[in-house]
Amino acid sequence: MTLAASQHGFLSPTGVEIAFLLVGVVTFAAAIVTVTTRQLVHAALWLVVTLGGLAVEYLLLTAEFIAWVQVLIYVGSVVVLLLFGLMLTKAPIGRSPDADSGNRWAALTVAVATAAALVWVVVDAFRTTWIDLDDAPAGSTEVTGKALFQNWVLPFEALSVLLLAALVGAIVLSRKAKADEATASHASAPGSRSDKDGAR
Repeated sequence: MTLAASQHGFLSPTGVEIAFLLVGVVTFAAAIVTVTTRQLVHAALWLVVTLGGLAVEYLLLTAEFIAWVQVLIYVGSVVVLLLFGLMLTKAPIGRSPDADSGNRWAALTVAVATAAALVWVVVDAFRTTWIDLDDAPAGSTEVTGKALFQNWVLPFEALSVLLLAALVGAIVLSRKAKADEATASHASAPGSRSDKDGAR
């Protein structure tokens, strides 16, 4: 056991641990509101609070690289994409009855079982693990960059190629769908060649 473990225990938490618990409670409450509200816009905004709270938790765990990735990708991209999708589809601003599928108890059961499994796995894996603050933190940009570009270069590049292929495939499928819709609308339009052939 390290020096950090011998200085304090669960009955004498530090300020960072207290802040971690408070931010965790706020993040958990925001997540509950996200999945229970029937207003789609409010759900997206509460999702911002939830993901932002997770980023703060990563910062408190000295994993600043993961925290900023969380902010840039999830808060700055995914949630903005959801909001743009809601605006483009003209989603209702108020309460929407379509936001409730009627399977709340099944979803709650799956969520509780998943949360219990995750908590058990994390507690069992890191029961006696303490963060060494003397060296570079395990989640810092320096350590993560070295591990990513020394040990995980090929999987990282393979993943980027896979995402690029998925993007190209999505573009091809969307253009094909638009071409099919244009052909169908042209064929069904009055005065088209098929209508003239039928009239003959």
